[in-house]
Amino acid sequence: MLNHEPKKVVIGLGNPGLEYSLTRHNVGFQVIDLYRTRAKIAKKAIVVGGSLVYQHQNILLVKPLSYMNESGTAVREVIAWLCRFEVTLADCLIVYDDLDLHLGRMKILSQGGAGGHKGMISVIRALGTKKIPRLRIGIRIGEDRPQNASDFVLERFTLEEWQRIFPVLDRAVCAIDLFGKSDIDAVMNRFNLP
Repeated sequence: MLNHEPKKVVIGLGNPGLEYSLTRHNVGFQVIDLYRTRAKIAKKAIVVGGSLVYQHQNILLVKPLSYMNESGTAVREVIAWLCRFEVTLADCLIVYDDLDLHLGRMKILSQGGAGGHKGMISVIRALGTKKIPRLRIGIRIGEDRPQNASDFVLERFTLEEWQRIFPVLDRAVCAIDLFGKSDIDAVMNRFNLP
């Protein structure tokens, strides 16, 4: 049961299971977990349409239980359930890893394509629109994309990489806080660096 009527929804993309925890591809889950820790949200969740849903005041935090490449179905089911609360796509924020951004970077957009990210391809296909806010967190090491991207994203961060990524996860939590009180334009204006 929900304690408050939700106004905003943040969906972190990732793969369920211990074997995928703390991998580069699970940055979306890591942001949700860090937010829950900072906000002292109880571990108790409700399950909606194949997703774990946590509440902090008027923000719902969502972790789809489907695998990354099939995220769209779970996201669509959560958003359909949210219609009763008059939550629109503009009130949703998808958080995920991005190979087009270097490690230590973060980019917030009000809409756009998937950029080859299979989780976002699934979400866009399931929702039938590209008009959904997103928070992309860079995981690229070096100038070029890795030759075997599917293996790279399923590797865990090294200790040195954690030192570079953690401040970004922290900024993402702050961006979610602002998103809960404002709109995506305010979040982009404050958190998108030149």
